[in-house]
This record gives sequence, C-alpha cells and structure tokens, in this order.
Amino acid sequence: MVKAKWKAATLGGSPEEVEAAFYEAMQSRNLDAFMACWADDDDIVCVHPGGPRLVGHDAIRASFEALFDAGAIQARPESVRRITALASVIHNVVERVRIQALDGEQEALILATNVYHRTAQGWRLVLHHASPASEQDLQTSSDVPNLLH
Repeated sequence: MVKAKWKAATLGGSPEEVEAAFYEAMQSRNLDAFMACWADDDDIVCVHPGGPRLVGHDAIRASFEALFDAGAIQARPESVRRITALASVIHNVVERVRIQALDGEQEALILATNVYHRTAQGWRLVLHHASPASEQDLQTSSDVPNLLH
C-alpha cells in the first residue's frame, strides 16, 4: 500500500495523497518514500516537538533516519483543518502517535502543521511543524471559521 501512495505522491498527487503517503511512509519506516513527499528545495523545514528547526533535505533525512532506526512510529492524523490557496495548501492536524518504548507502548497527541506547495513535480511538502497537543485539540466545531491569521 505504501508503494501505491508513494507513487501517487511522486507523480504529482493531490496534497491529501501526498499527506497520506507521508504518514504511510513514516509508519513503514520507508525513508525514500518519506523523502519523496518533500519538495526539492533547499529551504524545506521540519520541527519536531520541542526540537530545533531542521532546514534542508540532509537535516530532515538524518533526523527521520534516526527516528526510524529507533523503531516503528505509528502516526495517524485526525481532526484535519484545511486552508487552500492557488499554489499552497495548509493542513493542521492532530497526530495520534504510538511508539514502542523500553517500558512498553506509549501514545502521545501531536499538533502538526503540514504545508504543501504546488511544484513542477506536483504537490510537495515544504513544512512539517509539530508540537505537543491535548485531547482538547481533537475537538472541532463547524462554527469555527477555517481562517489563517
């Protein structure tokens, strides 16, 4: 399944397809598929919860390679909020993340913003910024405007 989503992402799939491929590649620890979701740009950025800003392919790849080497990361996006423009799309999601730790499986909620730009290769991720979240972040309301400020 990862291969099909990875292929859709690399062939210029929608932001939603790229995002699905991103999370599938993360769960399967497929670093090549994971990096295929990112734009071919020196200024791509990733921020892990409580971590520093990682800029560029090498820094992001090294970071996720270390995470993947440490074990499986089961991350599932929930409560997705979308903001769409002509050449960019912003997804703000709550990730339910499960990791296998020495003392057993642990779960955390992460609030993440994924920004996609339309590139010559199709939609690609240019920013993944994550921080700790709470159960309250899972609550959505249809009367809350879908605005970026």
